[in-house]
Amino acid sequence: MDNKENTRLVCSCCGAELDTEDYYEMQGELLCPDCYHNETVACEHCGERIWLDDNAGSDNMPLCQRCYDDYYTTCECCGRIIHRDYANYDDDDDYPYCDRCYEERCQSSIHEYSYKPDPIFYGDSKRYYGVELEIDEGGKDSDHADTLLGIGNRLAEHIYIKSDGSLNDGMEIVTHPMTLHYHKNKMPWAELMESAIHMYYRSHKTSTCGLHIHVNRTAFGNTREAQDECISRVLYFVEHHWNELLKFSRRTEYQMNRWAARYGYKNNPKEIMEDAKKGANGRYACVNITNWSTIEFRMFRGTLKYNTLIATLELVDAICDIALTYTDSEISKISWTDFVSGLDEETCSELITYLKERQLYVNAPIETKEDN
Repeated sequence: MDNKENTRLVCSCCGAELDTEDYYEMQGELLCPDCYHNETVACEHCGERIWLDDNAGSDNMPLCQRCYDDYYTTCECCGRIIHRDYANYDDDDDYPYCDRCYEERCQSSIHEYSYKPDPIFYGDSKRYYGVELEIDEGGKDSDHADTLLGIGNRLAEHIYIKSDGSLNDGMEIVTHPMTLHYHKNKMPWAELMESAIHMYYRSHKTSTCGLHIHVNRTAFGNTREAQDECISRVLYFVEHHWNELLKFSRRTEYQMNRWAARYGYKNNPKEIMEDAKKGANGRYACVNITNWSTIEFRMFRGTLKYNTLIATLELVDAICDIALTYTDSEISKISWTDFVSGLDEETCSELITYLKERQLYVNAPIETKEDN
């Protein structure tokens, strides 16, 4: 504290006249006692006085910028300031966590979005499907996740659960790769969905949720060249029948453009593949081909209706069959009517029912049940 003799001084913050024997000097500024205590704070680490607006820490742990940068960090989960020597780091990411959040994180059933375990393949086939089903509005809740995991993994490690930043208050159920037969006969989808509904989750009735289906690339050929040739016919089929698939997806054009944009119609499969490889849409494409080991059908809206989920898997399977069976010239001649009338009533029973519900089948539509 400095004293000035017989000089009229004013506070740099509030403009009040200062008592020449009772004021503070701060980085060349003169402050009254109230402003000094209200507008400045001492760094908890080095003790240097800093302006409150320059506090790089928190209200409980004020820090100058230099000390924060050199000695402290912020918990990724709760935002608490922690000393770098006491920060915890998870194998799933490079973010720092305080002790409490790290312990909760280790015990949580909900993994971070980047979590990707080694795949476990279920069933015996060349073609496997991995499902990502987003559910929302029921909470990012570990107890709920435990319940769903208990159902899905009762017989084997079928699923895991991840957080997803695109959801408001939910999570993402992810399966290990399974054959279509395994999904339909051994994966407890109906019980899993019913449980999610009872916990007030929604999927179809949200603006956030999607249903994504991954297919292993090796199902399309033994070499990268053979795979690309076959996958190009998948892309061509999707573009050629975009209006029907848009109706099937239960999404709007706006939602498609945001999460699953089309590549654009071209004259033949090779042209579409060439355009897709330019990567203008990134992974937010109707059929995402940016992954090394899978292609991902992203166009479908989320669902908690068993028939809709199985119908979607059967549709993807049928599209893959078409791409594998027909040549480029042959696939260009297949109309939507040709496609649906050629579906096997036994192996595609849920798909045919769904197509009738959506008035996408050659026969008369049937009554549909409400989706969640």
